Amino acid sequence: MVTKELEVLTRAGIHARPASLISTIANRYRCSISLVRDTMTINAKSIMGIITLGATYKTKLTLICDGEDEDEAAREIESAFSRRFEE
Repeated sequence: MVTKELEVLTRAGIHARPASLISTIANRYRCSISLVRDTMTINAKSIMGIITLGATYKTKLTLICDGEDEDEAAREIESAFSRRFEE
């Protein structure tokens, strides 16, 4: 299991476009991928789940990847956050 702390760096937060990007990346991998905010845990393969997190600018999230390709999945999602979802 890989766990990483991520921070939303885009001023608009995670809206439909970044949620779609995260979901697209997550669906490339076989491992389970979750995002956690406070007490809410969602499946990162679900666009609607990601949007329900209500992650605004500077929100801290925990990424949890568990399975055979967890390292690659965590690296790619962390990279998307650091690149500010290419906005």
